[in-house]
Amino acid sequence: MDNKGSRLWYLLLLVPFVAMAWVSSYNKAEPAWAGIPFFYWYQLLWIWIGSALTLVVYFATRRHHD
Repeated sequence: MDNKGSRLWYLLLLVPFVAMAWVSSYNKAEPAWAGIPFFYWYQLLWIWIGSALTLVVYFATRRHHD
């Protein structure tokens, strides 16, 4: 049986999409981190955040088989 509450977890997968689609929020060079402009390290950070959110959604929505 599919629970409607478990479907809400999938909304978390939209967060990285929105963060990357809103380019004007990170289209700048500062603050640089280890010499890497903000524009680049911000996008790389979202790879890790997106992976973590995908893992959270997976575990929150998987069905338990006994």
